[in-house]
Amino acid sequence: MKKTFVLDTSVLLHDPRSLYAFGDNSVVIPAVVIEEIDKKKNLLDIIGRNAREVARELDDLRQQNSLSKGVRLENGGTLQIELNHKSFAHVAEWFNEINNDNRILAVALNLQLEQRKDEIKKSVVLISKDTIMRIKADSLGIESQDYLHDKIEYTYENYTGYRECVVPSHMVDRFYEEGGLEDTYFKEEGLLPNQFILLRAKEIPSKSAIGRFDKEAGVIRSLVFGENTYWGIRGRNAEQRMAMEVLLNDDIKLVTLTGKAGTGKTLLALAAGLQKTNDERIYKKLLITKPVIPVGRDIGYLPGDKNEKLRPWVQPIYDNLELLLGTKSLTKLEDTLIGMNRIEIEALTYIRGRSVPNQFIIIDEAQNLTKHEIKTIITRVGEGSKIVLMGDTEQIDHPYLDSECNGLTYIINKFKNENLAAHITFRKVERSALAQLAANLL
Repeated sequence: MKKTFVLDTSVLLHDPRSLYAFGDNSVVIPAVVIEEIDKKKNLLDIIGRNAREVARELDDLRQQNSLSKGVRLENGGTLQIELNHKSFAHVAEWFNEINNDNRILAVALNLQLEQRKDEIKKSVVLISKDTIMRIKADSLGIESQDYLHDKIEYTYENYTGYRECVVPSHMVDRFYEEGGLEDTYFKEEGLLPNQFILLRAKEIPSKSAIGRFDKEAGVIRSLVFGENTYWGIRGRNAEQRMAMEVLLNDDIKLVTLTGKAGTGKTLLALAAGLQKTNDERIYKKLLITKPVIPVGRDIGYLPGDKNEKLRPWVQPIYDNLELLLGTKSLTKLEDTLIGMNRIEIEALTYIRGRSVPNQFIIIDEAQNLTKHEIKTIITRVGEGSKIVLMGDTEQIDHPYLDSECNGLTYIINKFKNENLAAHITFRKVERSALAQLAANLL
């Protein structure tokens, strides 16, 4: 049975192409949603961009016919702008405040009541990224769903970038003697490019080794970089050593790191970046950036120039640089950065339109980026550059993203079969015993 899908504003602002995501069913957009999109179109962020994209899509579709009467979509479905939201009586009995959310609910409820009278019955489904909206719809007896079309078929625990294999003790000895093993021993494991294997001896569980799968050569290679110290930083656990291995490998151009706060993602990436730019001079510059999304209530406009405005958002990066560079004051740190002339801390807002060649690029808090933003960033990467994307997919501050629908998860899933990419999920918090306990309990 075909369905009628009523789209909330949050769905269109999340994915402008959601108009075409419901097959040959009917898509209904309440008129009040158009008003809300109109209010967002002048914003300079991704929300504004998506609002303008929705407007362009609807403008193209209206060339067929009046949108209020309905138009055919390329996938066989139909699209209609519904003007029925003024009939508020059925919703007002439970939610009497006249606001945009309740008007959208009124459209869905009125359509549902109309469908019950129609000979050709269609179930009505409200699609919304707003959890409260879905709860209110449920209380009115309206079927409601999250927008699932762009959910990644990927579970946070599924692909960590490494796996443990129990092998005979002599294989661990052979691994150390030869500096690696042929992958013929692990054919059934279905290893992905640059995936790590933690070899553990069956007879002696404490006897172990770490190797990286080189798919092109068909070899499990021993660590080249992960066991060493760089800028005073050495991997404290297996995950950190694996991360250093791929961060310092020039053949791997895209590295993704996920994990809880305090697992060392930022510190390791900065240490590797300094090693490659300042010591080895492989890259001309270390570019560090992050999305500017507040946690909790925003502090409003900030005084000063661009660097002064940016400081509160990138302070965690400065904290790590103070540790790596051994400075004890902000003034000394800034003097050191100016003297090195190889570190640039930039707002992510300004990366659009740029081409970034021969640079070591670090994007922190990448879980707050959408698929479109992450594509924009990676397509800026020029010849000879390396990019590191990191974040905690369980701590997302963007209103329309979650752990299964964000740019970082999207990239991990799309690039896990590529030789140029590697991923590591951190489990162990190394900041302090208290931080580890808090991460586990809270």
